[in-house]
Amino acid sequence: MITEQELIALQLKHDTDATSGAIIKDLFYQQDTTLMEKGVKYYNNDNDIKQRRIYYYEKDGTKSEDKEAVNNRISHNYHKLLVDQKVSYLLGNPPNISAEPERLNNLLNDYLNEEWEDNLQELGKNSSNKGVDYLHPFIDESGKFDYVIIPAEQVIVIYDTEYQKNITNLIRIYPFFVNNRESYRAEWWTKNEVEYFVMNQGGHFERQDTEEVAGGENPAPHYWLNGERYGWGYVPFIPFPNNKERIPDIKFYYEHIDMIDLLTSDTGNDMTDVQKLIYVLRGYEGDSLKEFKENLRYYRVIKIDDPAENAGVDTLSVDIDIDAVERYLKRLEDNIFTFGQGVDTNMEKFGNVPSGVALKHLYHLLDLKSDIMARKFSFAIKKFCWFLIQYFRIAGIYNAPEGAEKSVKITYNKSKPINQKEHVEIAEKSQGMVSSKTIRSNHPWVSDEQKEKEQMEEEMEEYGDQLANEETEALREEIERLKDRLEDKEQDEE
Repeated sequence: MITEQELIALQLKHDTDATSGAIIKDLFYQQDTTLMEKGVKYYNNDNDIKQRRIYYYEKDGTKSEDKEAVNNRISHNYHKLLVDQKVSYLLGNPPNISAEPERLNNLLNDYLNEEWEDNLQELGKNSSNKGVDYLHPFIDESGKFDYVIIPAEQVIVIYDTEYQKNITNLIRIYPFFVNNRESYRAEWWTKNEVEYFVMNQGGHFERQDTEEVAGGENPAPHYWLNGERYGWGYVPFIPFPNNKERIPDIKFYYEHIDMIDLLTSDTGNDMTDVQKLIYVLRGYEGDSLKEFKENLRYYRVIKIDDPAENAGVDTLSVDIDIDAVERYLKRLEDNIFTFGQGVDTNMEKFGNVPSGVALKHLYHLLDLKSDIMARKFSFAIKKFCWFLIQYFRIAGIYNAPEGAEKSVKITYNKSKPINQKEHVEIAEKSQGMVSSKTIRSNHPWVSDEQKEKEQMEEEMEEYGDQLANEETEALREEIERLKDRLEDKEQDEE
């Protein structure tokens, strides 16, 4: 992420006809995505321990890999557990998106369907792994609104100098293969246009020829609609940050995961080696240090230069303090859940059915972490809705009132387990004290208060008609009985 001022400095540095291409090259080689890559690797259980090698020194002092040594490489997927836990907790139940007027609300919810909900969860996962990920809204060749997730490692963002808040330029660099050789393409996006570049064999970025670009223009508009060139007026890339600093979750606890991986793997190595005795040969000529290590490594033998009368063979075994290892591993695991702000699934100290207070305490750290992401994602979702509302206007689908995008509201439905019995009892006791809407919103079986209200109204209308019909039938029967009694009475009088 750089500012306009830094961009101007780069432009002055490269005061040539190939200014843009030279700047792209500079930024491409300066970009550091190490932490992003670590987050993705650890999510896929490809921890650093997987790359561990065991080495020894040859007699001539050269370092060689010991491929015969026991080398357990056990990785622990705590990172995936914590990321999935947060994403499912915050986005497992899709957030409700509402807007005014009702026509706009219905249109937004028609477009933000199951595919959107799935992509939102994917953004949550990617943002947790990399610190940020991007959504790119666009209008395709058929004039339809669409969007795609752009990996953060492909994006270099340029912000305004004064506030460092608004995106003024964005460069996307991504790999492609040409003639079985990997190369790179680059897109330089501004508020109304996009310019395309390609890396040549010398590693420099050159502007693509117009015949190689869709639409035959370079720079090109953001999109075409009914034969007209259009620009959004904003750079059409929306960041979905994990937090204000855009730091991936892995940064806060990966050292603890590495230590657990190392201790567990080394303990496994030791336990495998313990099964093999070390032989002590007394009364034999001693070794040099290199020979000693080699004999111990390959033959599990130690030679001791004792007098001939003391010659013989002894054995050594090694005891491993498993209890000490387990205590330290438990401490590291506790730290991972604390620093990772997750929920330890070990429920021994809370019992089988935790009370509401216990659950609130258990989920406290996860709530804090999720709320941070929720605030950042809310701004991003509202920005995405802005693009969608603009499309409604441009395509003639619906001319939303000016400023309608400000009415968009995001409500998250966290997947937090609750003590349902306690909540139902509270709801029953709250009748007459708070509104029915509030009771419905907080009832454990209600996920959408408005839909529940509509369903209740439908049932009341249905049962009301049924009750009215039953009352009408009962009244009709009563009238018939009265008529019969009146006829009987008249006959008696005659």
